[in-house]
Parts: sequence; structure tokens; C-alpha cells
Amino acid sequence: MITDECINCGACEPECPNNAIYEGGTEWRFADGTSLKGEVHAASGTFQADSANNPKAMDVYYIVSDKCTECVGFHDEPQCAAVCPVDCCVDDPDFRETQEQLLAKKNYMHL
Repeated sequence: MITDECINCGACEPECPNNAIYEGGTEWRFADGTSLKGEVHAASGTFQADSANNPKAMDVYYIVSDKCTECVGFHDEPQCAAVCPVDCCVDDPDFRETQEQLLAKKNYMHL
């Protein structure tokens, strides 16, 4: 997750291999940066891959947990946290996944 301490520098957004990071106020889609098409089954529900979803935050960048794999399968550590100059990209205590779950999500999104 991205905390309210975010300074909106945007350093994290291009680093995400899943396009799970969006600027505050921006609608998001499962299809953005993934190979998903049609109906998508995610932890928070069922979606259409190409349908626009409401922003998770309006004033700061945000991470879509259903798309985030914490860079598992791509990098050794979450790239958003590695590049954040104010350390506001942190684990979400309300959304925990195992390494196996994260890798399965990565494989589902990138066929």
C-alpha cells in the first residue's frame, strides 16, 4: 500500500511490472499491463478486465492489491519500495498473501 506520506513524485509507477500502481484519481483496469481479458476473478470479487474501476485514492498514488504481486516472479524485492524516496510503499496489514499466492497471481495475470 502507499501511505498518506506520499509526495506524488511518481517514481514507483513505472517500476511496477503489473501496472498495479496508479496516480491518485485515475481509474484502473485489470487489463492494464497484463494479459487478462474477459472476466477476472480476484480476491475482492469478479471484474471485467477492460472495465474501468473507481480510483482507490484521490490525492496520492495507490496500489491495486488485486494486481500487486510484490514483484514476486519479476524481482527479488518490491520495486516500488526500493525507489520510493519517502518510504511510503509498505506492506498492507489488511492484505497478506504467501509467496505461493503471489506467484500464482503473477502467473494468472501474465499468461
